[in-house]
Amino acid sequence: MGFERTTILKMALGGGLVLIGGPALTYYVMPEPDELFKRYNPELQKRALAEREARIAAHAEFMHKLEKYSKSDKPIWQLAAEDQKRQRAEAAAERKRVRDELERQKQEILEEQRKIAS
Repeated sequence: MGFERTTILKMALGGGLVLIGGPALTYYVMPEPDELFKRYNPELQKRALAEREARIAAHAEFMHKLEKYSKSDKPIWQLAAEDQKRQRAEAAAERKRVRDELERQKQEILEEQRKIAS
């Protein structure tokens, strides 16, 4: 009976050591974000600072979309797929509009050249 208690006590102490010691070791070993940034070479630091606003804006947009998707009853991946399909359709329509506008301008230029040549 005494053997079982010591075994259980050892297991509990070992488990506690793993549960508390593991995250504590990770926290101790992991560098701070500022410390990592200081280790970058100067070119990477400049690029990271230049792209920071764009990353923040992209993340804010992603969170806004995620919040909008979460209000629906549909699964998020279905809403995201529908949104991507809608964005592709809008992009295709915009490309077509630009192509038509360029074609119209081209025709106008050709007509002006014909008038000048005549």
